[in-house]
Amino acid sequence: MKRFDLHARIPSLVEVMAAADHSPDAQLVQTRHRVSLVGSWDIEPGSTVLELGCGQGDMTAVLAEAVGPRGRVVAVDVADPSYGAPVTLGESAARLAASPLGPRIDLRLNTDVRDLSVDFPSGEFDHVVLTHCSWYFASLGQLRDTLARVRPWARRLWFAEWDLTPSSGDQLAHLLAVLIQSQIEAAGSHGEGNIRTPFSREALLRLLPEAGWTADGDGPVDTGALQDADWEITACLDLVTGGERLAALSEPVRQLVLGQTDVLRAVAAPHGNHPLAAYWVTAR
Repeated sequence: MKRFDLHARIPSLVEVMAAADHSPDAQLVQTRHRVSLVGSWDIEPGSTVLELGCGQGDMTAVLAEAVGPRGRVVAVDVADPSYGAPVTLGESAARLAASPLGPRIDLRLNTDVRDLSVDFPSGEFDHVVLTHCSWYFASLGQLRDTLARVRPWARRLWFAEWDLTPSSGDQLAHLLAVLIQSQIEAAGSHGEGNIRTPFSREALLRLLPEAGWTADGDGPVDTGALQDADWEITACLDLVTGGERLAALSEPVRQLVLGQTDVLRAVAAPHGNHPLAAYWVTAR
């Protein structure tokens, strides 16, 4: 399917997302972003795709459109169907299943591919996809083990994530929000937020060979229209203001977090904060 065909289908893709009922404009932006990603990747009609960390299904719907009626997308996530607000993963999955894309999608929540009970034949998938989900992993070791586990099942890896290295000063607020949340996690006060183990592009490239993959392409991703900077800043400030997870930290770490939060408040705009850049990497 040609890239322009995917772009023409953006309105129908937004309609199959349950989150669009609550934030149609935000869903439109998120869908456009993922259409641009898939449109630049070599995922042909009739392909079989394993998607890791499918979440609400933003990328799942785009992949299902790209592979067409003869293709198949197996989308997995470790989270419970009740996870998520204002729309849960279960509600999103039900909306996708009832849509015209439903027959192409096998969506499995509460599923960790590292569990030996989850298995697929060698070469079952043409592609495995991870998009803006790798920072959810509890550790780099968990990500490495996951990528190693799926290696025999798929011929090609398509990976996209935020870039920790800011390219301009107006991305500082997003970066601070990411680093503060990750410091709280790293210090042992664990939660269920989006940010658990942020890592650099260079760290990913070092990790891929350990998991049996060989990187063979990469490129930048335009994130200028995305709202994720505002979302992460709000999540970070709510986390610190709530105080419950800070109480589990040692005094030096707590003071470090509070000091960095003061800086975040000083540099963040009320809304419209510029997000970090992102990148994609392909591997075989």
